[in-house]
Amino acid sequence: MTRVFNFGAGPAMLPTAVMEIAQREFLNYRDMGTGLIEISHRSKEFEDVINSADSLLAELANIPDNYKILYVHGGAQMQFSAIPMNLINRNPAKKAAYVETGNFAGLARKEASRYGNVTVAASSENTDFDRIPEFDVASLDADTSYVHITSNNTIYGTRWQQFPDTGDIPLVADMTSELLSRRLDISQFGVIYAGLQKNLGPAGLACVIVREDLLGHATPETPSLLNYKTYADKHSLANTNNTFAIYMMKLVLEWLKGEGGLDAMEARNDEKSALLYDVIDNSDFYLAAVQKEHRSTMNVTFNLANNDLLNDFLEQALAKGLYALKGHRNVGGIRASIYNAMPREGCVALAEFMQEFEKNNA
Repeated sequence: MTRVFNFGAGPAMLPTAVMEIAQREFLNYRDMGTGLIEISHRSKEFEDVINSADSLLAELANIPDNYKILYVHGGAQMQFSAIPMNLINRNPAKKAAYVETGNFAGLARKEASRYGNVTVAASSENTDFDRIPEFDVASLDADTSYVHITSNNTIYGTRWQQFPDTGDIPLVADMTSELLSRRLDISQFGVIYAGLQKNLGPAGLACVIVREDLLGHATPETPSLLNYKTYADKHSLANTNNTFAIYMMKLVLEWLKGEGGLDAMEARNDEKSALLYDVIDNSDFYLAAVQKEHRSTMNVTFNLANNDLLNDFLEQALAKGLYALKGHRNVGGIRASIYNAMPREGCVALAEFMQEFEKNNA
């Protein structure tokens, strides 16, 4: 079988080596005569899996001891509700500040507005989200319960290169499309959350990294399975969790460690994205969608100067095994999502195709 280079934004490609291990173990996990997907979440075998996932994530991301790792139902969008439910009650004013840098940041803010006094602290909507906006931390009210950012914007292709220092106000980051793609100082954040389907595993589950002092503040109406303390107290096993997704995440983490960890992955991601940005920057045929200083290394977005050629570009790219390059329906154009699992060869192939397509159509 010939596999394509999958540039889809998510569910996204997984490392081939991980898929092969899962394939081998699917029917017969560790010679048990049954698959892990079929066995109890309270079995010793699954306990080993979830403990390994915890240990690997803590090691790779250098997570301090005063943080808990949770595996929460519903993916990242469920966290748009869970975050305010767990944090906005920390102060009687029930205030939260959101920085809007794209579609998902806006959705998170709208969902949070159900639970308290939510404000837009900064936004780049007036420039079509082509940059990370200026954000004045000093303008925050002292009784703000938390500040929410989206660290990497999957649709628009922007990224926070440096994070704001919000002092005693916890900083919350949706890192769905970049967690483990670069080295971060976890202690800068009160909560980090990420849907698994970009860099960590299959869709449907979120990984939440939460500082321990932020547990226990949930609003009274918070459902048990959205309450972070429930997950922390029960090791994310208060009910039957998505065991297969946690298993797949464990395999991805093992692969990432074997590839050299976050420092090696960050260098690789910088190189991969540079291959594509160099073609864009040295051409009048392609137009960058975002400001250079705010570019993502995970989602490379661009347009054609002649948009009438877009369908030809996508069809010819697919014929060459370059899959899922169509931009999000909200913005159009082209988007190459090049998460950790995308090999350098995929970006080389795309860069070469872009140069060939320009030569043939300029």
